[in-house]
Amino acid sequence: MSTPRSLALRLETTWNPPTDDKEFSYVLRLKNLSSEPLSGFSLCVSGPGRVDPAGIVEGATVTKRLSNFTEFQPPEGFVLGAGETWTITVRALSWQFRHWNDGANSAYLALRDGTTISLGTEPTRTSASNAPLKRGAEIYPVPANPPVPLSIIPWPNRVAVSSRRPLPAGFALKATAPEAQAAAASFTSLVEHLFSAEGLIRSEAEGAVPVELRQVEGLGAEAYRLAFSPETVTVEASAQTGFVYGLVTVGQIWRGARLYPQAFHFPAGGEIVDEPVMSWRGLHLDVARQFYGSAEIKKLMAVLAWNKLNRFHWHLSDDEAWRVEIDAYPALTEIGAWRGHGLPMPPLLGSSPARTGGYYTKAVVRDIVSYAKGLGIEVLPEIDIPGHCYAMLQAIPELRDPNEAGSYYSVQGFPDNCINPAREKTYEVIETILSELIELFPFKTIHIGADEVPLGAWSGSPEALARLRELAGNDVADAHAKRLNVITNTHGADDIHGSGAAYLQAEFLERIQAFLASKGCVTGGWEEAAHGDRIDKDKSYLCSWRNVEVAAELAGRGYEIVVCPGQVYYLDMAMRPDWDEPGASWAGHSDPEKLYTFDPVGGWTDAQKEKLRGIQACIWSESMTDRAIFDRLVFPRLSALAETGWTKPSAKSWERFKALAGTMPLLYGLHQF
Repeated sequence: MSTPRSLALRLETTWNPPTDDKEFSYVLRLKNLSSEPLSGFSLCVSGPGRVDPAGIVEGATVTKRLSNFTEFQPPEGFVLGAGETWTITVRALSWQFRHWNDGANSAYLALRDGTTISLGTEPTRTSASNAPLKRGAEIYPVPANPPVPLSIIPWPNRVAVSSRRPLPAGFALKATAPEAQAAAASFTSLVEHLFSAEGLIRSEAEGAVPVELRQVEGLGAEAYRLAFSPETVTVEASAQTGFVYGLVTVGQIWRGARLYPQAFHFPAGGEIVDEPVMSWRGLHLDVARQFYGSAEIKKLMAVLAWNKLNRFHWHLSDDEAWRVEIDAYPALTEIGAWRGHGLPMPPLLGSSPARTGGYYTKAVVRDIVSYAKGLGIEVLPEIDIPGHCYAMLQAIPELRDPNEAGSYYSVQGFPDNCINPAREKTYEVIETILSELIELFPFKTIHIGADEVPLGAWSGSPEALARLRELAGNDVADAHAKRLNVITNTHGADDIHGSGAAYLQAEFLERIQAFLASKGCVTGGWEEAAHGDRIDKDKSYLCSWRNVEVAAELAGRGYEIVVCPGQVYYLDMAMRPDWDEPGASWAGHSDPEKLYTFDPVGGWTDAQKEKLRGIQACIWSESMTDRAIFDRLVFPRLSALAETGWTKPSAKSWERFKALAGTMPLLYGLHQF
């Protein structure tokens, strides 16, 4: 027999949707294309799709499963002969597949000696579609005769410009006020990140037209005014961010006229007066499921600024990983930041068997936060607690009751993934972690998650049950204990409302929020943080992810709300229901037009609208298994959200936006292929 590493192997996966006479099936075929047999191995694959633990699997035995990671063991004595195929049929999954990236997107063989062989994996095919699979951004072509002569996204409040002038070769920024000088430096760095070779910023020796930055009174911090003449451009603002946004608009007009001269021009006269309609225009990025290097994050900040977005919600921890350096607990990154075969965190969501992952050092965090601040972007971290803590618990196991018996599972398939709110050690650790984060993030806004705590959380913890008795009295506690002993998977806040788990969670969140308030911080949470109405509404805000009706109800109860409904503003959701589109599907589908035309406060009363902080798109990274998928799912939907947050509803126009969207930058520059 040849050495296993010399074998030619290929894994193919197929999704067979249910029909009138057949249940669905997910079929994996491992083909031995070599002339030598193979034995003594198991097959390991990872999702996003998850094999149900109670499901029927034919042709193999499931010997290990953690969320979307599954290890299949062939029958005893199995030999995969030369030219033969090992077929595994799975007839139960946590959810049915809808898109080509739902199936296995990484795979390897685990050998008896502890070594591994990585396998090439092809996208999952289906009998229901032969359409070419889509990756890379969907580019909207710029028409020869767009509805407007200037390329600007988001569209300004007032545009009153006259005839065109010859396109400037580029611009030389002239500033004397400190805020204007800082804005000029930040904008120059932004241009270097996005358009380094285009010459947008250059010296007068290279033919640049001067842009005068003048500080004036009476404009809001994000407002600006542009004045055009045949010789110069003037940007007026009262604060650094206003200058940056004014320069972004100048840059957008110039790039549109440079790249599409038949469609757009650069004005010779007139003015643009502008400011946003919403104060919170955000993007959330999950870096736990997939890791993004610091260079990617900094370029993303430049993309946000080019779209005049001003909040970056940095989701730094989840079940799958811990991504930020904490001096007091180095094990968080030593263990929680890495995945691999044989490690506490196995390969997940496309990870390879080799040690992969990463985290952000404190020096890197400070650099990114400072860079973003210069572009008008406030950065807020999220540490998701008390649920979504599987990686944290691998690093700090004392956050679990040592006498806890039994097991519960999160909706994503992680066992025992909640830190224990009945343990004083929990508060010691979390307060230490938060203290270090506060020092890194001067925006003084810390998001603590609080979502998706399973009904069965802490059901086997004597300490948790004892705490319930202290809180509620024996009779009530006994009822809570009975409910806690029902171990089920849940997805959503209503499923845990009133249960012992929710009772303990509410006390936990109240205490953590009080700690953050004592440090001068605002507490953010997902909408589940409202259960029990225990947190201080004057020192917190909620991200409402279900729908605008829930958001309106929470606003009516007095919570400040950032609207980010999954059906529309979750950018990991596929754009369309077709198999050839990548993405997730549990919340539905949202193409750019649907997102653009969506009213985030539809049906709200005037009183409820008083509690609106703004809107936010959310990138959850389970689907982002390669960067071409990222570009496809995020652009141009990110720009569509930006225009909703900035432009007056009466001034929005889908036809105008569609004509201009093709001028906006991508993060990776990967077009549809």
